Formats: sequence, C-alpha cells, structure tokens
Amino acid sequence: MQNEIKNWTASNIPQREIGLAVITGSTEGIGYEDALALSSSGWNVIMMGRNAQKGADSIAKIKQVNPRAKVSFEKIDLADLSSVRAFASRMNSKGQAVDLLINNAGVMTPPKRLETADGFELQFGTNHIGHFALTAQLLPLLRKSPGARVVTVSSVANRAGKINFDDLQSKSSYVPGKAYSQAKLANLMFALELQRQSEKHGWGIISIAAHPGVSRTNLLITGAGRWSGPGMARTFLPFLFQPSVQGALPTLYAATSPDAVGGVYYGPNKMSETRGFPSIAKIPVQAQDLGVSLRLWEISQELAGVAF
Repeated sequence: MQNEIKNWTASNIPQREIGLAVITGSTEGIGYEDALALSSSGWNVIMMGRNAQKGADSIAKIKQVNPRAKVSFEKIDLADLSSVRAFASRMNSKGQAVDLLINNAGVMTPPKRLETADGFELQFGTNHIGHFALTAQLLPLLRKSPGARVVTVSSVANRAGKINFDDLQSKSSYVPGKAYSQAKLANLMFALELQRQSEKHGWGIISIAAHPGVSRTNLLITGAGRWSGPGMARTFLPFLFQPSVQGALPTLYAATSPDAVGGVYYGPNKMSETRGFPSIAKIPVQAQDLGVSLRLWEISQELAGVAF
C-alpha cells in the first residue's frame, strides 16, 4: 500500500460515461466541490440537501462550468429519519444501481444542545445516525453495482473523540466540541466497520473514510455561529483554512482513484493533516477498537431502525 500519493488533483479523476453518485450536503462546501468534479468527469450526480432553492442554484453554477453536466437535486433532511426513508424509498422504487455514495453532510458545534426530529443530539443524529440509516437503506442499490464505494467524511476533530455509550446523546453534559468529536469519530468507525461487514457478508461494497483537513467552508459559521471564536477565525482569518476545492481532494481520491483501498482513511498530507494533497491518514487509536466499533454498529442499527 502506498503511503504517499503524489499531488493528486481532480484532474486525475478517471473519465467515465456511466456511473451514479449520490452526495449528501452537496449544495455548498466540500460536497459541492465533489459534485462539480464528479459531474465534470462524466458521473451522473444526485446532489442532496434540505433547501431546494440552494439545490437549484448549485445546479445552475455547475451548468455554467459544464453545460452537459448530468446533475439533479433531491431534498433530504438527515436530522429526520422519515426524510431519509422517503428518499431511500424513491431511489429503491426506481431500482437504479448506486455506484458511489458520499456521506458528506454535517452539523458542527451548535452552541446549545439541539435535537433531531427523532430526539437524537443534533450532531450525533445528523452526522452519524442519518448517514448510517441512509447507507443501510441504499444497500440494495449499492450491491447492484460491482465494486460500489461508500465514502464517509470524518474530521481531524475525531482525534479528541470518545464514544460515550453512557451518554451518546449528550443529555447529561453537552459540550459542543466534545459532541462534534464523538460524532466524527463515529463517522470514521462506521466507515471502517462497514468495510469489515462487507467483507464478512460478501456485499462487494468498498467502504473508505476521508477527511478534508481544515478547509474554508461555511460549516463553522452555520454551526457555531459567525461571532463564535471559530466562526470569527473563519470570517476574518481565512488564510488559516485551505480552499474547499483543495479540502475535497481526499474525498474525491477515495471515491474515484483505482488505487484507493477499502478500510483505509485518507486526508491531506501536510501540517498534521490540516492541508495539502491526498495521502493515507492516521487512524486514531480509539477508532481501532473493534469491540467498540461493533457495539456502536449494533446500537446504531437500533437507533436508526435499520438492519444491514
């Protein structure tokens, strides 16, 4: 397995005539860059988000760059499992194979504890449970495509994360950054466990994790708030953050490179993985605990109301 990938960019994405990619949270930020790059390489892309107008605006932007782009929008709210089920039902009724699922959408550090429609802490419920449920419900369509990939986006914040089974929903104590780190650690552990489960059950799905380093998106502003410490850093010190087009590269590498490997974690290669070009990222020790990973998998199935 190669440890260094030489300055890989979106220009290295293999061109293809067919292929359906489904991307959550793709009307802006990293997800938008994923949609733009994939559609420019011939993929049929379903962009997903909560706001139909933002979806239409994003498609228009992509069409300006590539008038022949095959892009469409589907409304979904990952903080509402009924919305996830409705989307999956629409997809399954069409029966088209899904070649690539990118679990990208995220909520980051709201200052007050908020809950999803199903009563989960917002970050854990959206970032992890919503994507867990979506992946399970799209599994039949993913299995239709030989070598389908699921790329789940984590964060360098997972290094500080711990899965607290006694308080998964942060009801006893809510600390924004702590809850975010737990959710992003859960994203990584899900990606790794999905690969193990695929190998165990012969699903033929390749599951890969990626993270964007520290990138210039609106995630901090919409989550923590523009006038929070992180929000002000994002607003007034933009040079601290790499451009979102650069931050998207590890995800795109995991999604498209023939050299990307299932069960591996990719991120930027410079400055403690905060910026740079795609490379193999270090998996924090807590994400390597197979017992915790399997327990999280089983509990997540119960919370999401799904079975793989």
